[in-house]
Amino acid sequence: MEAKATLKFVRISPRKARLVAKNVKNMPVEKALDILQFTPKKAARIIYKVMYSALSNAENNYSMDVDRLYVKNILVNEGPMWKRIRPRAMGRATRILKRTSHITVILDEE
Repeated sequence: MEAKATLKFVRISPRKARLVAKNVKNMPVEKALDILQFTPKKAARIIYKVMYSALSNAENNYSMDVDRLYVKNILVNEGPMWKRIRPRAMGRATRILKRTSHITVILDEE
């Protein structure tokens, strides 16, 4: 049985979040949380919170053994983009795409 937690519409680019997520995939949860805590990236703080939530779900909802949990998968999918406009020279305008992410952490017992 797997425990998971999802955070949607996070204001961070999926590309930047995946960079941090791939570092803690297939690791024991304790070690993954330690690595995330000391990673100096915005995505690390966000993924840490989602992983901690998944850990709590595993413990409280599924009665899983916390010491045997590992990170089975971390999915970082693209959410909707905020479209903004930046004024440019000679009356033109270009589009700015502010990207969002949907982050899912899946934990399982060894």
